Amino acid sequence: MAGADSDADPDPDADPEFDPVSFLESAVPIASNEDVDEMREFLVETVESRGIDVRVDDAGNTIATKAGADAGDDPETHLVFNTHIDTVSPHVAFEREQVDGELVRIHGRGACDAKGPLAAILAAFFAVEPRTDARLTLAVTPDEEALSTGAAALDLDGDCYVVGEPTGLDVCTAAKGRFQGTLTLSGVAAHAAEPDSGANAIAGLEGALGAIRTFDEGREAHPQLGRATLTPTTVAGGDATNQVPANCELVLDRRSVPPETAEGFRSELETAVREAVADDVGVDFALTDRPTPFLEAFATDADHGLVRTLAAASERAGGSGEVRPFTAATEASYFSPAPVVVFGPGVLADDRGAVAHAEREYVDVADVRRAAEALTDATRRLVG
Repeated sequence: MAGADSDADPDPDADPEFDPVSFLESAVPIASNEDVDEMREFLVETVESRGIDVRVDDAGNTIATKAGADAGDDPETHLVFNTHIDTVSPHVAFEREQVDGELVRIHGRGACDAKGPLAAILAAFFAVEPRTDARLTLAVTPDEEALSTGAAALDLDGDCYVVGEPTGLDVCTAAKGRFQGTLTLSGVAAHAAEPDSGANAIAGLEGALGAIRTFDEGREAHPQLGRATLTPTTVAGGDATNQVPANCELVLDRRSVPPETAEGFRSELETAVREAVADDVGVDFALTDRPTPFLEAFATDADHGLVRTLAAASERAGGSGEVRPFTAATEASYFSPAPVVVFGPGVLADDRGAVAHAEREYVDVADVRRAAEALTDATRRLVG
């Protein structure tokens, strides 16, 4: 059945076997770095061609659901598939790489981040019909590479989530968060010939940087993610070369680990710097303004059934079955504390360097098929 939530009839001309590689060959040439409209239309048409109702919500998310007859509003198990259709700039042209006439690799922007994972997710979504008390949801966001307004608007109440990203078929159960903020030190301007008549904001950096270097001393490393990092990235201050500077701004990059929150970090960092800087220098630390929450750290228990089921399925499909953290921030954090894993074909980087977000972005065809097989296998065991 197409699902209790769908009134659409299957297309009698639709191919019963969805081919994720063929989908990917059509998807990668569609530029979605500046505008996702064309890619989203292609995705909607693909889902509708299977006889499944699909909608685009006010935030631009593409959402489709398949549910068993008795699932109702409170299914026994609700599994959500999530990934994104936007890509970074610039668009990289689509190319096929063949060996002895056989397609082995697809090149182009989005090949692995994240149209390859999307292709594998669609294969599982189309192949599995939920049991009578289960629900399966596809939720594809439009702006993961920017502000994640789509993901922030989702309210799906899933029991567990699989987020499609390039993980090399490993099952990733945790990732650091990323916060950013500006530390502002304020003093009193004066003539440089009489420095004691003012308060030097730039001189306050000496104490501030010391507090930053020691900020995480004594904190235990997270068992999956290791230690948080705090990195000064840009600095600006002063207005004239013969004047005691009245202002200084330092931008900080924070890669967090659970259970730290953005506001908790902000408050603690400001207090630490205040204690390290002279009283005549003002201290303010403000998180960078953005319309959506920061991507915070998340961690799912490696023994959870979702993790074990997908890891075993990946190994059966030819993957390593490895369970590990993910090394980049993702929208998975918006779905935590529900159990969430990151999984998909492709890699962020290989032994030659960057792959995702790089001009040489690619995905191996065999891995796309393995990912589709693994996700289909795991989904049948979880909700089929």
